[in-house]
Amino acid sequence: MEQGTASLSTRPASPAEEEAVLALIEELFEPPGGRPREYSLERGREGFRYAVQHPDADVLLALDGDSIVGLASVYLDPPFIRFGKRCWLQDLVVSSSRRSQGIGALLLDAATDWARKRGCTHMELASGEGRKDAHRFYLAQGMTGGMVFTRQVYP
Repeated sequence: MEQGTASLSTRPASPAEEEAVLALIEELFEPPGGRPREYSLERGREGFRYAVQHPDADVLLALDGDSIVGLASVYLDPPFIRFGKRCWLQDLVVSSSRRSQGIGALLLDAATDWARKRGCTHMELASGEGRKDAHRFYLAQGMTGGMVFTRQVYP
């Protein structure tokens, strides 16, 4: 799944990149985002390990040379009655110092390719209401907007 422009490329993460991925995930918690109530470093580790080991999930990295500058975590959902297979794009983050340089688009394209290769009919994501810059980015990339409603089910 190698893609690139100039020195930028994408590829799946390896288990050895856990610390770098979790450090980049921390940027999602900065305003206008927020740390999920039940998030812990251990939960992040479990989620990362699942994604890199499970055949229906992946953490796709954007690299500039050997430096990780962004990531997208993708998950294959089971076939739904009306729409077939869906790819869920859970996390998309570009290092704050590298935003607006085409890295997000590169990751979105890599996620789309990942989904297509697995027979998905569409890819969806949820984005917090306050993430206006992200919303403009998704629309500019040809995604359509909608509404997602969430009910927390903490134990």
